[in-house]
Amino acid sequence: MTAPPRVLTVAGSDSGGGAGIQADLKTMLALGTHGMSVVTAVTAQNSLGVQGFWELPVEAVRAQYRSVVDDIGVQAVKTGMLASAALVETVAELLAGTDAPAVVDPVGVSKHGDSLLAASALDSVRTKLLPAATVATPNLDEVAQLTGIEVDSEDGLRRAADAVLAYGPKWVLIKGGHLRGDAVDLLTDGSEEYVLRAPRHDNRHTHGTGCTLASAIAAQLAKGQGVPEAVTAAKEYVTGAIAEGFALGGGIGPVDHAWRFRTDRRDG
Repeated sequence: MTAPPRVLTVAGSDSGGGAGIQADLKTMLALGTHGMSVVTAVTAQNSLGVQGFWELPVEAVRAQYRSVVDDIGVQAVKTGMLASAALVETVAELLAGTDAPAVVDPVGVSKHGDSLLAASALDSVRTKLLPAATVATPNLDEVAQLTGIEVDSEDGLRRAADAVLAYGPKWVLIKGGHLRGDAVDLLTDGSEEYVLRAPRHDNRHTHGTGCTLASAIAAQLAKGQGVPEAVTAAKEYVTGAIAEGFALGGGIGPVDHAWRFRTDRRDG
């Protein structure tokens, strides 16, 4: 049998299973690809927040990456929580030497507002990691953290995109999910521009949305789609996952990575 497209996630582990490596691998499976992982940090995390995290040594991260890429190979890479400047710079170097598209989710804070990136690592994200990205996927909080630009309306999305593009990614997807009204994202490479809209679902259980979207983009790229097509398909997938998000524990529950399977079962 022919192996499915291979996608590698380089990110932190979420013990609650809603975000991070766990969300990435679920997404990759749901979209018909083979997910592989490089764990950068271990978090103690649940529906109420992040109680603590412990980053792995640079040598462990590099060894995991080389082990997968040198033997199995990859057709797309997605990065998430990198925690420190040393890990950011190591992963950026690895991405630069890998002949595969890279989706960079510049994770700064968790859904609950817990910091997942050292302040000292921001400059490394700007100067090392973003230039290695095929697609960067910051939300508005991350845009503010990286560029100082505060966006409070759809009109500000292009200004935010230009500021992030100045750091060197080929494409940027500015996620406008924190704005009011429809969930509007802006995808651009500085010349082409796509405005992606989806209805906003009245569901507080949205843990893992950013990880899921970035992983979905990587999965679609691994299947051979171009960036606009991959992002459009990923947006459709994550919108359905948000609509079907479910309660788990006492706080914010996760999106449903298996929503298409459950929907098909209900319809069938």
